Amino acid sequence: MSWETALDQKITDYLPGLKWLRDEPLSRHTSFRIGGPAKRMAFPKTAEELIVLDGFLREADVRTILLGNGTNVLFPDEGLDAVVIATGEMDAIERDGDTLTADAGVSLARLATFAWQEGLTGLEFAHGIPGSLGGGVVMNAGAYDGSLSDVLVEATALFPDGVRTVGVEDLRLSYRHSLFTEQPDAVVLRAKVRLQAGNRDAIKARMDELMARRKASQPLEYPSAGSTFKRPAGHFAGRLIEDAGLKGARVGGAEVSPKHAGFVINTGGATCADVLGLIEKIQKTVYDAAGVMLEPEVRIIR
Repeated sequence: MSWETALDQKITDYLPGLKWLRDEPLSRHTSFRIGGPAKRMAFPKTAEELIVLDGFLREADVRTILLGNGTNVLFPDEGLDAVVIATGEMDAIERDGDTLTADAGVSLARLATFAWQEGLTGLEFAHGIPGSLGGGVVMNAGAYDGSLSDVLVEATALFPDGVRTVGVEDLRLSYRHSLFTEQPDAVVLRAKVRLQAGNRDAIKARMDELMARRKASQPLEYPSAGSTFKRPAGHFAGRLIEDAGLKGARVGGAEVSPKHAGFVINTGGATCADVLGLIEKIQKTVYDAAGVMLEPEVRIIR
């Protein structure tokens, strides 16, 4: 019996309410709009459902890929012989005084909006970040001089040896780095942030200001995975790419955005191979011009 058939039966028997799709095109679930089919794709609604599913997958020794909002990932054109777990339906938020506890699948933009509606300040920077809270914790997401490390209190995650809550002092947060980038087999289930009481009008004004800046400077009208490269020490990736004369450079349907050179965009029909080819071209050209090797920020799944 194949692993797919065996898991199909287990899901039917023990998790009948789980959304469980077969041969699901990953292009439907990423902001890049790129990626072939996953053998199976699951959409748990609660941490408990995800924990049970994770146990089945570990027992079956099946390759598993965790997906938040799909805004920082590039999947292969041929698809994956794997189970992709999408956390987007894990979307509960609770308030307790000045803290918010939210499931991993809650988008950072929604969490920031919730905080504003509750009159809490500290998450304005996250208003335009399209990723999920879980992915944001893993990468210590940030923008406009703010990051999750400024407000994060703790994260609860499923480790191979069980569920544990880890305080911020042990999360090893730094630029696009956390304990979870070191332990990719751990799954963030929920996280808690501590904010401060603020003026709703002032919070909304700041959020609107940052969104206007984002729209003016970033190619939001095209599919992309956000900033393609991490910021190298002492430099800005977009400036290095622009100075190397690569604005508008293309490989197939993938293009260095003429609006912001830090973004590789899908102009229509771009494949994973197109994007990877353009990334390699950018890396080589920038290294030859400036002696800096750019490191992709986008998560490349092969």
